[in-house]
Amino acid sequence: MNKKEFTFEVISVIGAIAENNKGWKKELTRVSWSGSAPKYDLRDWDLEHKKMSKGITLTEEELRKLKDLLVAEVEFLDENK
Repeated sequence: MNKKEFTFEVISVIGAIAENNKGWKKELTRVSWSGSAPKYDLRDWDLEHKKMSKGITLTEEELRKLKDLLVAEVEFLDENK
């Protein structure tokens, strides 16, 4: 069975959300997967961005919808403190 080579390029690191005890960081990044247009990505990365955990990849439209959902949830949390 021929497997297509999987490649990726981290275009930019937008920011880290957390770091685990091995130094891997949960980051929001822009990544090009196998030469495609960059998408937004949320997952754990090693220090060199060569190894990764499972994560989620979002289009710009999905990122904007997620932002709206997060803003609404944070407002809800703030109101219910």
